[in-house]
Amino acid sequence: MAKVHAGLIPRIPSPLRIVARNALWTYGRATSFVRPLPDFLIIGAQKAGTTALYAYLRRHPDVTGPAWKEVSFFDRHYTRGAAWYRGNFPIRRRMLVGEASPSYLFHPLAPERVAALVPRARLIVLLRDPVDRALSHYHYEVALGREELSFENALAREQERTRGEVERMLGDPAYFSAAWWNYTYVARGRYAEQLERWFAVFPREQLLILASDELGNEPAATYARVLEFLGAARHELDSFPRVFEGDYPDMRPDTRQILAGAFAEPNRRLYALLGRELGWT
Repeated sequence: MAKVHAGLIPRIPSPLRIVARNALWTYGRATSFVRPLPDFLIIGAQKAGTTALYAYLRRHPDVTGPAWKEVSFFDRHYTRGAAWYRGNFPIRRRMLVGEASPSYLFHPLAPERVAALVPRARLIVLLRDPVDRALSHYHYEVALGREELSFENALAREQERTRGEVERMLGDPAYFSAAWWNYTYVARGRYAEQLERWFAVFPREQLLILASDELGNEPAATYARVLEFLGAARHELDSFPRVFEGDYPDMRPDTRQILAGAFAEPNRRLYALLGRELGWT
């Protein structure tokens, strides 16, 4: 059985969360002039360990950020403006301020938007084997009640469901595509083309790219590496807890083989881009 990794950021029921966030955003916008913009962003990928990494960083005494994960300003809420974005961050500034919104990596307009507002921000990317990421993403959508198809049918219909959505997003920056947000199980795993968009805007040394297995298998060393990249003081955590929401069935072997074949060339392209292999087969 595969496991769904829950976040270490406290969660409250969705309607209550919306009310609470709206109240905080209203107050935050009014006081935005004394709130900082972020020094770093965890930009993706979705279902690759970003929640855990953000939680670990917020336990550092010199790192702070929103109590909630996924501000989603540079993709979902960009039209709300910079004052709204500042309103998400604490008034009291410590050494480093950051946030984690894992759809930034995938959004076609996010690199230019980030460069326009926070051009010096440090960018952290976690990449997970795209086959496993797709299954985790699917069960996340099922758990939220947004997916009724079987995994195999959802994969088969992905292109149909999302056809024309990227073009519409590019043509209308205010447009939010629910289909693109929810049903891009395969597309989100084509990491090379996403990273190429970021490399076209930011120097490579401004991005730290990690495999999610590194965080899972060597959390202390990976945490130390991230702190060094951010310029934060060395810090040790007493534990790196993994919290599980539940189990879901393993992928059918024939489906895994099909997906492995589909990702073979995108993975080779990624390895060439990074200059190293990540061990996905």
